[in-house]
Amino acid sequence: MKERQLPWETEVSLTLVDDVTIQNLNRDYRGVDAPTDVLSFSLEESREEEPAFEDLSAVKILGDIVISLETASRQSEEYGHSLEREVAFLTVHGLLHLLGYDHQRPEEEAEMEQMQEVIFGQWPQLTRLGNEV
Repeated sequence: MKERQLPWETEVSLTLVDDVTIQNLNRDYRGVDAPTDVLSFSLEESREEEPAFEDLSAVKILGDIVISLETASRQSEEYGHSLEREVAFLTVHGLLHLLGYDHQRPEEEAEMEQMQEVIFGQWPQLTRLGNEV
């Protein structure tokens, strides 16, 4: 399991959108012309063709998480829990992507699922969200 020590001043942008918006982002950035539940855009990942960026401020900015409320709503009904609980889960999932976790290979998926369980286990109020609405 990867351990992360982040400064208190760490920032993440969270944007809630509709299916059309997330589909456009998914198409433009991942080449998948379909809506999805959550996308993460890390500021710590870079490609060779991108210019180097050095943030000299005291604040660490991890990146952006974009969640489709329409997809989250459908998934919450499918899984039998509240929309709030689904958005909390997708936020944690997106944050783990920003921290370098992935689920392309079975061992990566297992590690990411384990971290999601650890996070939800540490904050019981997240697990109760499914019973509130």
